[in-house]
Amino acid sequence: MTERSILITGCSSGIGYDAARGLRARGWRVFASCRKGEDCARLRAEGFDSPQLDYTDPASIETALAEVLEATGGRLDALFNNGAHALPGALEDLPTEGLRAIFETNLFGWHELTRRVIPAMRAQGHGRIVNCSSVLGLVALRWRGAYVATKFALEGLTDTLRLEMRDTPIRVILIEPGPITSRIRENAVAHFERWIDWENSPRAGQYRAELLKRLYHGSGPDPFELPPQAVTRALIRALESRRPRPRYHVTVPTRLMGTARRLLPTRALDRLLARG
Repeated sequence: MTERSILITGCSSGIGYDAARGLRARGWRVFASCRKGEDCARLRAEGFDSPQLDYTDPASIETALAEVLEATGGRLDALFNNGAHALPGALEDLPTEGLRAIFETNLFGWHELTRRVIPAMRAQGHGRIVNCSSVLGLVALRWRGAYVATKFALEGLTDTLRLEMRDTPIRVILIEPGPITSRIRENAVAHFERWIDWENSPRAGQYRAELLKRLYHGSGPDPFELPPQAVTRALIRALESRRPRPRYHVTVPTRLMGTARRLLPTRALDRLLARG
């Protein structure tokens, strides 16, 4: 049997790193990409193929994928789009340039890479494209508007692509995690400090009372938080099931919010979400 291959983005830590290790243990040839060269070097030292891929740089996307396809003889069985970051802050304090910047990483780069992968999958006669969304692709929460916007957009992009690929052997799947142990909060600090002038915001008191404590000091694990292995288990099902489901909810909050969005009137859902 030909060795199965997958390109995973955002493998420096968290979901991507665990997925890379879990799939390698199952016999997949994993191309574990990272944005930073030093992270790629660390993964290569662990025995991974690790192309450097920055979603904000189209040349980086082209070069990384060319490296993968050269190594596999033009085959790629699966793509797991995972790399993303958060940009916390109230939407009224978010410069539009900041919103453009997070869309470059969390959506536009995913679209660029996916478009480049599809021809190889068409040529080989199969393929799976798995996009990592979020519970925040289902419902909104305060302070998270930039991230919510990218994940809502990703949900629509993925659903449309799934419909368009129905006449091909390429399957398109969403994984929708809730709270997962990762470094996303720590990694968000630099983006917050770059884009949000909270001290001059009319909400400065709310920032001090709520967001700054969570962002800089944390409060331990979120309720119902699961380790990244929970996402890896869903990814394995998405990749190895003969008939994968269109979407996989991971964690209790994601399942609850998916149901609440379908059943509750908007005002009732808003009251629920406003609690935090």
